[in-house]
Amino acid sequence: MDWFQGFLIILNFNDMNKAVKNNFKSKSLALFSLLFVLLLSSCEEVVNLDLETGEAKIVIDAEILWNKDTDGKTQTIKISKMAPYYDTSTPKVSGAQVRVQNSEGVVFTFTETEPGSYVCNDFIPVLNTDYTLFVEAEGKSFTAVEKLTSVTPINKIEQRYMPDVSGPDLLVLSVFYSDPVDQENFYLTYFTTDFLKIPYYVISKDDFYNGNEIKDEFSDVDLKPGKTVKIVHRGISKSYYNYMNLIFQASEANPFATSPANIRGNIINTKNNSDFALGYFRLCEAVTTSYTMK
Repeated sequence: MDWFQGFLIILNFNDMNKAVKNNFKSKSLALFSLLFVLLLSSCEEVVNLDLETGEAKIVIDAEILWNKDTDGKTQTIKISKMAPYYDTSTPKVSGAQVRVQNSEGVVFTFTETEPGSYVCNDFIPVLNTDYTLFVEAEGKSFTAVEKLTSVTPINKIEQRYMPDVSGPDLLVLSVFYSDPVDQENFYLTYFTTDFLKIPYYVISKDDFYNGNEIKDEFSDVDLKPGKTVKIVHRGISKSYYNYMNLIFQASEANPFATSPANIRGNIINTKNNSDFALGYFRLCEAVTTSYTMK
């Protein structure tokens, strides 16, 4: 065997070793990739919990909102029912009888214009006047009483940048309004814009600001220059403030904790107090405006 044949034998032996090693590496890589894919698949698997479905209570969304500088004649009340957690649609309640009566006995009838939506076009809003809601739906009678609450105007709207240690500075939108002196007041302001699925709510009271200027603020990582924000600033009653405060506390709590009690509004069943409707009948004077971020 000459040197050339010996070289070929050594070369073939080395190539065989390389092939075995590369084959082992390829198999190891393939196995690792498979395990990684399976791990990702298991992480992304959607788990639907078998949740117990309770009674489908009636939900009455009854807000009389009187924007300043408007006649407030057109008002809408919406009636629906609770749906199971995984449902993507909300059942509408049709065929209900809906009316609102003021303290002087004047009745305002709400007529169904589309499933679950009841509209009145001749409502007369009067500040500090009591109104009573009457609803007949699915053989049940509901009622609620509330006063139309005034609101103080917005003084100014400003924006500023707030340092954020986790990323770029955040834009903050601030709304300022003056609280009346020697008077207990409560406010609900919400902000809406194109990147929010639901409005951002702020509730305020004048415990520490009586007679002074109050500031409500909104900020979000997606709040950028050029974005337009709609602002609705309401005056609300103390009882409605307490109701909304409970809802906010519940929404910020541990989602796996047991709710201490049902959050009940002011809408009661006239024949069975335990079979109440969800929602709150409220009447608010409001200031509505928009602001484009700079």
